[in-house]
Amino acid sequence: MKVPATKTQEEMYKEAKSSYFDLPALDVSIAFPQATPASVFPPCTSDYYQLDDLLTPEEKAIKVKVRECMEKDIAPIMTEYWEKAEFPFEVIPKLGALHISGGTIKGYGCPGLSITGSAVALAEITRVDASCGTFILVHSSLAMLTIGLCGSEMQKQKYLPSLAELSTVACWGLTEPDYGSDASALRTIARKVEGGWILEGQKRWIGNSTFADVLVIFARNTATNQINGFIVKKDAPGLQATKIENKTGLRMVQNGDIFLKKVFVPDEDRLPGVNSFKDTNKVLAVSRVMVTWMPIGIAMGVYDMCHRYLKERTQFGAPLAAFQINQQKLVQMLSNIQAMLLVGWRLCKLYESGKMTPGQASLGKSWNTLRARETVSLGRELLGGNGILSDFLVAKAFCDLEPIYTFEGTYDINTLVTGREITGLPSFKPATLRPNSRL
Repeated sequence: MKVPATKTQEEMYKEAKSSYFDLPALDVSIAFPQATPASVFPPCTSDYYQLDDLLTPEEKAIKVKVRECMEKDIAPIMTEYWEKAEFPFEVIPKLGALHISGGTIKGYGCPGLSITGSAVALAEITRVDASCGTFILVHSSLAMLTIGLCGSEMQKQKYLPSLAELSTVACWGLTEPDYGSDASALRTIARKVEGGWILEGQKRWIGNSTFADVLVIFARNTATNQINGFIVKKDAPGLQATKIENKTGLRMVQNGDIFLKKVFVPDEDRLPGVNSFKDTNKVLAVSRVMVTWMPIGIAMGVYDMCHRYLKERTQFGAPLAAFQINQQKLVQMLSNIQAMLLVGWRLCKLYESGKMTPGQASLGKSWNTLRARETVSLGRELLGGNGILSDFLVAKAFCDLEPIYTFEGTYDINTLVTGREITGLPSFKPATLRPNSRL
């Protein structure tokens, strides 16, 4: 019996294809000429209550400068890089020229901004692209701020000037595969040896890690069992960072797995101001304020996109903006943004006056991300089929918001921080069951 030869997969693939199968995709402006894609970013129309009046002239100037850069230099290329899950390294000098890296740090080449000015700048970056916003957040509000608040004078002089210019890039390594929300239980260890320390362990989800020149790493001191901080340089022997693939959000951000295999860190690169996990709180207090402004930026960009789209796109002989249900959704989005802005602004003022509590910071982050989720979901509905195309921003923003909803404390963990503060009762761990409990 003769068995017929089976066709190869390549032969079947060739037979299935049409003559036009391999033609390049149409440019979206040609395929869908009725609405403008996000590469030409829409004007800002979301400050309905004129909350800009609450900003100082310096803060307004920062906002305008950052907005112009993002709309001109980042908007035209962000979709391409987001789809490829690659970081646009050519934008780093442009972000550096804004002189916002280092945020509130004074001296050492840093801008010494008010926390409001720094937060507004981050919101403006995130309004156009949340991946660029996350890049700056990690570099400036986590890594640089840790050196600024917890570093020695020598460390500040050595590292901060080039980081402020963005001629070097930093990352911040706290989270581990087994310890996310329970970060204080981290397992990476630091063992004292002559002239320095040996670091061993693993970190995960560390933004900027695959290309960072400076890595701020937290490890448990084997002698004291307390958390210490260290500055690790790129390409140190025993250091490895690999990119986490297959993310559906913040795709341009190069999150990585960091492996530390007997990495030697000299004594001069141990951060003297980090002697317990509590010492990280002074950094996280600022960064949580900053993260509160990222969902504001995302919601503003989505609203601006929808506002323009509804006036450009027509169906049934009228612009989509003329339909009642669309107006209702647009107003709900706008309402959320006004409330989110006020929460973010008030949180900055509480911090500046020294009155902000951890519970207030956590409430700001959790509540603003929740409202942003609703806002972006409404925007997804308003754009119909184009709401799933990254070309029109909303689908991209929808995906980018999810990791922001989770990082810097998940929504649930942040509500528990606030809950503990208002009740005096911690509820992070399940209650211990009595032996005779019927449960």
